[in-house]
Amino acid sequence: MARPAMSQARVLAICQALFTSALSVDLTLTGLVGYTLAPDKALATLPFALITVASALTAIAAAFLIERLGRRIAFSLGGLACCAGGLVSVWAISHHDFVAFCVGTALVGVFQAFARFYRLAAADAAAPVDKPRAISTVLTGGVVAAVCGPAIAAWSSDLMVAQPFAGSYAVVAVFGMATVLLLALGYREPKAHAGAVAADHGAAALPARPLAEIARQPVFLAAFANNGIGNAVMMFVMTATPIAAVACSHTLTQGAQIIEWHLVGMYAPSFFSGWLLQRFGRGPMLMCGIALAAMGSLVALASTALPAFYVALLCLGIGWNFMFVGGTTLLAESYRPAERARTQALAEFCAAALTALATLAAGQVLYRYGWQAVNLAVLPALAVALLVTLGWRRSMPRAAVLAG
Repeated sequence: MARPAMSQARVLAICQALFTSALSVDLTLTGLVGYTLAPDKALATLPFALITVASALTAIAAAFLIERLGRRIAFSLGGLACCAGGLVSVWAISHHDFVAFCVGTALVGVFQAFARFYRLAAADAAAPVDKPRAISTVLTGGVVAAVCGPAIAAWSSDLMVAQPFAGSYAVVAVFGMATVLLLALGYREPKAHAGAVAADHGAAALPARPLAEIARQPVFLAAFANNGIGNAVMMFVMTATPIAAVACSHTLTQGAQIIEWHLVGMYAPSFFSGWLLQRFGRGPMLMCGIALAAMGSLVALASTALPAFYVALLCLGIGWNFMFVGGTTLLAESYRPAERARTQALAEFCAAALTALATLAAGQVLYRYGWQAVNLAVLPALAVALLVTLGWRRSMPRAAVLAG
């Protein structure tokens, strides 16, 4: 990978670490804080659900702001939204205001909408052959949050003695401001790699296509099947897991540890998933990811013992990583330069909207039908992802199929 593109990918990896750490604090504490603030306890999970809802609603605007203002300014706006969200949440906890707390978590969702483009920024700057490595480099930042996020949430919860948990959301604000400072001091939008430039020049000679035509491409559909469906399946199961673990007679601490290992499964493979994708090809990597995610559900269906929870969520996390890196690589191949903003906006909005629906549905499915139903429900979704991926493979020239 060209040195400027690689150095900027590393900066974006640190931004990813800050984003995932902020999100990890919300994941760990927002349900509990929502329960203490909600006037109706049935609304306790609404603040956390608003993170994904706000991310979905902001995704299209984020894509066009990136195109119009540049990545550094647009990503900085996302960091400022995180800072504001953390400060609003501190105020809401101090004043016992549930509506303000919902506003604070929604602002973190705005940050998420911008952060979802970190990996695409790295991919767009890299040569075509290096896109998987660029994407996986950015995702390695999530390993920090997987290991440190829950610990940071626990450590900071008593920083403000008079207001339990307010200190954790002050830390979220610090993560947002640190993102802005890092982007200002360390990020410069690199010139595209010569190989990418040559490809862009060839594509630029072609007219921009209608969005519907772009979305009908097998490569775009396969990208969405692995990014959108993969992310929705992962969040659907992860949202239900802590509650299901407690319902199966495991402790709250054990439930948090299950999620911690799941996060490790999501991000630790990024150290080698880009190399694996280059070595074995996109098709095998995507199908391996789908198989691992399905294996996680089958393990969860077979047993509710604590080791089964660990194995199931670890498999799901690794499967998500393979699907996400491979799907992002396909997405970067689906558009011409003039189509970048529209195509990325469509893909990220649809993925975020599907994830929001999955997050909102997880509690209802778990409450009404149980943990087994949660895991059964993801198998048809993964089957759809597999069929669409196979359809993309069949649409490729034979030489490209043999190359992966």
